Amino acid sequence: MYAILESHPELAPFESDINLRMERYLGKRGQILSGYASLYDFANAHAYFGFHIADGGWVYREWAPGADQVFLTGDFNNWQWIDTPLERRDNGVWELFLPGEIIHKGSRVLTIVNNGGNLTQHLPLYTRRAIQDWQTGSWCCEVWDDAEPYPWTDAGFHSDEPPLIYEAHVGMASEDHRIATYREFADNILPHIVDGGYNTIQLMAIMEHPYYGSFGYQVSSFYAASSRFGTPDDLKYLVNRAHAAGLRVLLDVVHSHAVANTLEGINLFDGTPYQFFHEGPRGDHPSWGTKCFNYDKPEVLHFLLSNLKFWMEEFHFDGFRFDGVTSMLYMDHGLGVDFSSLDMYFSMNTDLESVTYLQLANELIREVNPHALTIAEDMSGMPGMCDPISDGGVGFSYRLGMGLPDLWIRLAKEYRDEDWNLGNLWTQLTFRNAPTIAYVESHDQALVGDKTMIFRFADAAMYTDMGRDCHTAVIDRAIALHKMIRLLTMAAGGTGYLTFMGNEFGHPEWIDFPREGNGSSFQYCRRQWSLLYNPELKYEFLNHFDHDMIHTAKFYRIFDQEYPYLKWIHEDDHILAFERGGLLFVFNFHPNRSFVDYVIPVGQDTDYEVLFSSDDYCYGGYGNIARSRISARTPGFEGNNVRLYLPARTATVLAPVSGS
Repeated sequence: MYAILESHPELAPFESDINLRMERYLGKRGQILSGYASLYDFANAHAYFGFHIADGGWVYREWAPGADQVFLTGDFNNWQWIDTPLERRDNGVWELFLPGEIIHKGSRVLTIVNNGGNLTQHLPLYTRRAIQDWQTGSWCCEVWDDAEPYPWTDAGFHSDEPPLIYEAHVGMASEDHRIATYREFADNILPHIVDGGYNTIQLMAIMEHPYYGSFGYQVSSFYAASSRFGTPDDLKYLVNRAHAAGLRVLLDVVHSHAVANTLEGINLFDGTPYQFFHEGPRGDHPSWGTKCFNYDKPEVLHFLLSNLKFWMEEFHFDGFRFDGVTSMLYMDHGLGVDFSSLDMYFSMNTDLESVTYLQLANELIREVNPHALTIAEDMSGMPGMCDPISDGGVGFSYRLGMGLPDLWIRLAKEYRDEDWNLGNLWTQLTFRNAPTIAYVESHDQALVGDKTMIFRFADAAMYTDMGRDCHTAVIDRAIALHKMIRLLTMAAGGTGYLTFMGNEFGHPEWIDFPREGNGSSFQYCRRQWSLLYNPELKYEFLNHFDHDMIHTAKFYRIFDQEYPYLKWIHEDDHILAFERGGLLFVFNFHPNRSFVDYVIPVGQDTDYEVLFSSDDYCYGGYGNIARSRISARTPGFEGNNVRLYLPARTATVLAPVSGS
């Protein structure tokens, strides 16, 4: 019996399903490791395929089992399609040796495939650098010479701290109406992230994608860092600088599907639909218009597992946020399913081939870097997602708490805050079956057609009433709830925390990439840092609060305590209080009622002091909460209690005073 059945006794009726999961994993692992000592040794496709400097020239290899002929064309042969053929080797491998300097770093090439007399153009499967002509929109591969190693200075870097994640999109990082670069992000944004206290960066849209507006989630070249932001060395510069500053860097990896494009994608590379993907309807994602991998094929596993190793060793990424995990786990991609019973996780609808791939991926990642972090974007909450593989689990470090932003959006849209049910809110925040990254909003919640959280509360008033000396009921409420919701979510909602770039200071409006429908405008595809640094505006208050909130969580190591301890909840008063990491967190969600000498039970017989309050002047509040010591020995009350002044719509964080 696997240990997952002991740690999750509710899974006892599904023991046979857990056993089947592990049989499939062990069977596939044994199949692909025939002749290899480990997954690390197996995952070396990138070292064999693609372009590599060899004695006296270059060697180029592709895996194209369905092709009748394969050719290389480019500026080296004046783009003659069939002048330079590859030779067929065993097992669908094609190979070409180019002597001397026929090609060089910077040469532009394409692969031509003949299948049944039909000649098609493709980017090489292992392209390290894909270049788009901005006038014609066409793509080609630029040969990238990786023979000279990058001068890394991060030897020995690793971190095991609970993740405080700053999710970011490099291209959006500038305030200018353009695409920003890797180096600009490293030089200009990393200092802001470090100052804010975050210890992990999660980078989106790094894997090359043909459509900028896809946010990087329709990948075309899996081994290419997006050329929109600079060269591969520029990305290495960013990661190296991040490590020097003590920041982990996670890649938002997309192995759940691939873009359906053929020239700039891997679809139909050898002329068949089943080279990488399932044939027929199973190979097409019904909602995304993309292609779905066949994770049962050893060659596909070779391609994808090698891809993970490549990003970790070539670019020193410290782990991955796996996109679209729910879509991978279920035959119906989890569309329209509420996962209200355990039966839904263990049925004919479960895609065991995908489960096996994710187990193999997590095993490989830990072989490459035992300190690596993996996060599953899984809204279904599949049991065992973050349990060790040896125990019967899938092996992730964390899962995203995807229900939390949905909860806050629903409360903001459908209820007045005075009608929020704190008991239900507390249950939703603290109910989790795995280590969870909590968040109020990521990039998903701000896409065009939606709103950021503060914009839901403030709406058009953000354009007129965010002046430092302007106080209106709408803006005061929006700023108060922005601070309270973030603190509550971080302190109670998980064992890690995430914010999206700019949301820490209440970045207004939505995100909309330049496209035909908006005149190719960058107006909403950038970050307006000048709002934060404008002393006449209130955005700096929100940033200052986020800064102190994050630094407090780190200093007191609140995530070392897996769950918060509820100390008080009162629906009529709208008061919620809990302890975590030795700190006392108290929230008064009442819109207009303040309380004097409100009694809250505490866990220690000592004095307490206020660390900070959302009502502090420096956070745009009114400074109504004093910093005097508060004794836990309240006359007339049993046990340990503190009596607090709790202004309306405020959150207060207190710490016990040692030695008192």
